[in-house]
Amino acid sequence: MKKLVQILLIAVVAVVISVGWRWYSYVTNTETPYDEVGIEFNSRMPGPINKWGCDKLHTTFGNVAPPYGCGANDGTRNWR
Repeated sequence: MKKLVQILLIAVVAVVISVGWRWYSYVTNTETPYDEVGIEFNSRMPGPINKWGCDKLHTTFGNVAPPYGCGANDGTRNWR
C-alpha cells in the first residue's frame, strides 16, 4: 500500500509540474494569446494566478482582444 501511495504522489506531482509549465509557457509567450490549451489552463487557474497570467498577457498583447478568462465582465472586449 505504501508503494501505491508513493506512485500516486509522484504521478500527481508530475501532472502539476507539467500543467504548471505549460501554463507558464503560455502566459510568457510572445507569439499569440489565443493558444487553446493555454487559454483553458489560464481560465481555470485560481483568481490571483489567473489575474497574474492575464496581466502578463495584457502587457505583451494589449492591443488585441483578450482571450477567454481575461476579458472584462461587462460584455465589452476590454481586458480586465
